[in-house]
Formats: sequence, structure tokens, C-alpha cells
Amino acid sequence: MIVRLVAEMTLQGQGYKTLSAGDVDEALLLLRSPQHIDALFTDIYLKTAPLGGCTLAKQAMELRPDLRVLYTTGNAATAHMKSLFVESAHFLPKPYSDEQLRDSMQGLLAA
Repeated sequence: MIVRLVAEMTLQGQGYKTLSAGDVDEALLLLRSPQHIDALFTDIYLKTAPLGGCTLAKQAMELRPDLRVLYTTGNAATAHMKSLFVESAHFLPKPYSDEQLRDSMQGLLAA
């Protein structure tokens, strides 16, 4: 939760509007709302579901085909894990700096 709050504050400090979800169900509820959402930033490993971030991203892309996805994890990104990534997703390994998060988000949205 603390890592999510720090990431959210970092992005907000760069002028991004953020929405935050504590789990997959909450994230999907936000994604089903009429709010404009450009990108999904998710950890691959979620407490409630290993590889849940990959599952979340696939469901999110079904709801919003133009959504951009930035994955993160503190674990090594294995070939199996990368095979679960949605197409054109970006990856930011942990630990990352505020600058790396900013640059990754800018690159993601510019792609």
C-alpha cells in the first residue's frame, strides 16, 4: 500500500490525475466507470492473486482497448511472465526512482 501511495504521489506531482485501487475488483470497477483513463499502472504480483496484474491488464484491455499498460514488479520478469503481458505494454522493474517512474509513464503515453 505504501509503494502504491508513493507512486501515486509521484505521478500527481508530475501533473497526472490518478485513480487508485486496492485490488483487482476495485480496479475493474474504476475501469468500468465513464471516467477517462489513459493508462493502467499495476504490479504483476498482487496480494490477492499471483500474476493478478497480468490478468487485470487483460480484462482492462477488453473494457478499454486503447488503454496503455505499465507493469512493475520487484521480481525478475521471466519469459513466462512476459508471455502474459498485454501487447505493447511497458515494464518498469522495482526498485525504481521517481524519475524512472516519470520517464516510463511519459514514454508509455507518448507511444
